[in-house]
Amino acid sequence: MAADAPLETVRIGVVSISDRASAGVYQDQGIPALQDWLGRTLRNPIDWTTRLIPDEREGIAAALRELVDEAGCDLVLTTGGTGPALRDVTPEATLDIADREMPGFGEQMRQISLRFVPTAILSRQVAVIRGRALVINLPGQPRSIAETLQGLPEAQPPCPGIFAAVPYCIDLIGGPWIETDPALCQAFRPKTAVRKPRTA
Repeated sequence: MAADAPLETVRIGVVSISDRASAGVYQDQGIPALQDWLGRTLRNPIDWTTRLIPDEREGIAAALRELVDEAGCDLVLTTGGTGPALRDVTPEATLDIADREMPGFGEQMRQISLRFVPTAILSRQVAVIRGRALVINLPGQPRSIAETLQGLPEAQPPCPGIFAAVPYCIDLIGGPWIETDPALCQAFRPKTAVRKPRTA
């Protein structure tokens, strides 16, 4: 496929998981934070599907299955529910729907957050593949969301964000070719990576 061919639309599911936000106690900040960062970073057109749901394991798993299996999302990002509290069940629900686990994403998120707070070791974010979709748990705070996605390029030593690996991962599982604004996130692909027509 020609390198200058129009970029495919990428379908992204965003799930904010919070008992209080879903009940209207306060305004959700996770979905707007993710849409803001991804909207500025991705060069592809984006088709959004969003969900704001409570901390219920079966409900979270059902939402993730629906976004992948029915809505056809290429990438699903969750925010919230990844700590050690009894109501924090997002990682368990994510593993419930997994075909394969991708532990490196959670490991890197904790490394980034440990630059700021020692309690980052309490975070339990996971990432999984279901079919041709990548599903990643993110922190709940907007600032932490941006830091884990973008990394800390000004730190010494620099600390890469997790999103640098997302486009190539989606390539490998049969999703669309995703390009990013390198000023915000330099996507990494090996030199052998070639943009190919997407198969049905």
